[in-house]
Amino acid sequence: MPSLDRSTLRERALRSLRSAILSGRYRSGDHLSEVEVAAHLGVSRGTVREALRHLQQEGLVTAGARGMLRVNTVSPKEVRELFRVRAVLEGLAVAELIASPQHAKSVATLRAALAKLPDTPDNFVENLEADLGFHLLLCQLSGNSMLVDSWRHLEGRIRVTIMNGESAEAPTMMARDRHAPIVDAIADGDVPVAMSVVEQHMAAAARQYAPADES
Repeated sequence: MPSLDRSTLRERALRSLRSAILSGRYRSGDHLSEVEVAAHLGVSRGTVREALRHLQQEGLVTAGARGMLRVNTVSPKEVRELFRVRAVLEGLAVAELIASPQHAKSVATLRAALAKLPDTPDNFVENLEADLGFHLLLCQLSGNSMLVDSWRHLEGRIRVTIMNGESAEAPTMMARDRHAPIVDAIADGDVPVAMSVVEQHMAAAARQYAPADES
């Protein structure tokens, strides 16, 4: 991570730390020492402490024994719970989107986002951003700001889960053909079917990132 200048230090420290976690430079379970991080970034321990506190709120960092901060580890049980909650949130999103007067316009917007999803697993980070961008957009198009806030609160854990999964398998869940049925169901306007498609999508992701034989 590059050394930082004195402007907007907390925000820049936060971005640098978040990027280091999401790119895999810091892995699940790694200890984040205030002293070491502050020295590396060229900022005060207080600045690092504020950034780490924000990352705790995002779910990327967690406090362990004696308050020691580590990159969050999401257990298989938590992964399955995470995707069940996502199924509920995004199921509500498709229901509200279908009921919206902007239904047709939203479908067109989703089809444009769908085109950005990968056919091939060439760039894991870009594919991850396209995948999460699609699901966030789905929530935003619902017009429900509380729903969007709830999804964003989970985003850190979603990223940690995917980044710590088997990257060779992840593109199968990020692929365009895995998401096209969601858009098609929304376009058809059948709420129960669309919600079922979202639930199946999330169940498949849970099976991939947390196989049933894991605790």
